Amino acid sequence: MSTTRSASDCNALVFGASGQIGHFLLPHLLDQGVSVEAVSRHPPTQASSVLWTQFDIHVGGDAARRPDLVFSAGPLDGLVSWLARTRHRPSRIVAFSSTSALSKQNSIDPDERALAERLLEAEASLAAYCQARGIAWTILRPTLIYGCGKDANLSRIAALARRWHCLPLPRHARGLRQPVHAQDLALGAWCAVNAAASAGKCYEVCGGETLAYDEMVRRTLACLSPPAQLVRVPSSLLQAGVWALSKFHRGPGLSPSMLRRMGEDLVFPDAAARRDFGWKPRAFEPQASDFPNP
Repeated sequence: MSTTRSASDCNALVFGASGQIGHFLLPHLLDQGVSVEAVSRHPPTQASSVLWTQFDIHVGGDAARRPDLVFSAGPLDGLVSWLARTRHRPSRIVAFSSTSALSKQNSIDPDERALAERLLEAEASLAAYCQARGIAWTILRPTLIYGCGKDANLSRIAALARRWHCLPLPRHARGLRQPVHAQDLALGAWCAVNAAASAGKCYEVCGGETLAYDEMVRRTLACLSPPAQLVRVPSSLLQAGVWALSKFHRGPGLSPSMLRRMGEDLVFPDAAARRDFGWKPRAFEPQASDFPNP
């Protein structure tokens, strides 16, 4: 993925700067010579080359200086709320949504269906706002993200495996996945902001390898120190256990719908992203550093 923007006099505003994509995006922007303002409800206290501004994107507050570029790696509806009240008008916005906008539309879980609806509504609102004001926009929809221990998927699996020294997995967990590294997403956002062809478009951005869910978990467990064992469990038994625990709001963050989805293929095409802004993500070869032990 090439990076061509001349950025010595460029100001960027980053939402979601404390999250997993922001973890990699901030240093990359600084390396490119971009002046960075990062928004967080809980900014770090140590000295930094980044200007940290504290406010809740949904409730109130504004950027301290006018941004030329806006990168949104936080809640997409929060970005829309900020745009509705800000005094600034950036020239370019790259915002992250999620493939959950597509994959959870028909979920058995009403909360997941509501999430998909909110994402699609926020995407449409962002596009309409930008088109009405002549702002170039791009929406990126990542698949399953990993890379610095801040995700709620593979990092949760790694944490449970460290605690239990093994991980039970239903035998039907063979659905295809395309895990994508957060650093690749950060680099992709910078490439997209430099590519005129990406303006006014929405892209699925997935990892460089498609593999079965159980193989993805096996590789994750193998990179831990010490490695953990994958234990295959009859699907009906695990589903019954998760269902029972969910009734009491207990369990390791699993729901019946999540368990069911392990057997479904969640695969998305990324040919448009490869063509328009040089998207070229890595294969899934996880390292222990991708899942730091808290």
